[in-house]
Amino acid sequence: MKKVIIVNGSPRKNWNTYKMCESFANGVKTAGGEAEIINLYDVDFKGCRSCFACKLKGGKSFGRCAYPDGLPAILDKISAAVGLVVASPIYCSDVTGVTRCFIERLTFPFFEYKEGYPSIAPKKLKTAMIYTMNVSETLSNQMYPDLFDKTEFMIATVFEKPVRIFAYDTYQFSDYDKYVVETFDKNEKLKHKEEQFPKDLQKAFEAGKNMIQSINI
Repeated sequence: MKKVIIVNGSPRKNWNTYKMCESFANGVKTAGGEAEIINLYDVDFKGCRSCFACKLKGGKSFGRCAYPDGLPAILDKISAAVGLVVASPIYCSDVTGVTRCFIERLTFPFFEYKEGYPSIAPKKLKTAMIYTMNVSETLSNQMYPDLFDKTEFMIATVFEKPVRIFAYDTYQFSDYDKYVVETFDKNEKLKHKEEQFPKDLQKAFEAGKNMIQSINI
């Protein structure tokens, strides 16, 4: 079975980022694959501890992260999969903290300190990144000119360059009247949610189908 692991780096279940993950998963299943969504905020883990067990000559954990917390079992699932999706909202001009920690733990064991930093990942996984954010595409381009390249650099180094799927100008609150929000027009936000977000979900769905269809096993 062609299995894709989808890692949700948002704390908000059943909100924008998770819905994008679901749509991607549905695309995978439509194309004959299997998909599993993992919510990082449910996993007990932290970022890289610099224990270097993954780099130890002759070590039993060479090439894999084996720090004893909740993440190694998930990393093993990813190593056995054919595709990986990492999804995150943009918080304070970056992916969420748990997403950043996850990428550290995922990628650091899979490259060697040798000329050219070669990848020793078990396979060249197909990869995708899903980004959701509260700002428009125009503002995103102005505010985050290098963010996505930097976020994806290690994933592209050890696997393949990710396909990017964006959802801009997302609906942030279930009730805008309950919060101090003067910089956004709630009516415009609602209009965007009703007219554009379904299109964003469809893009994620199509990306899921395309990932499976691009894999020959």
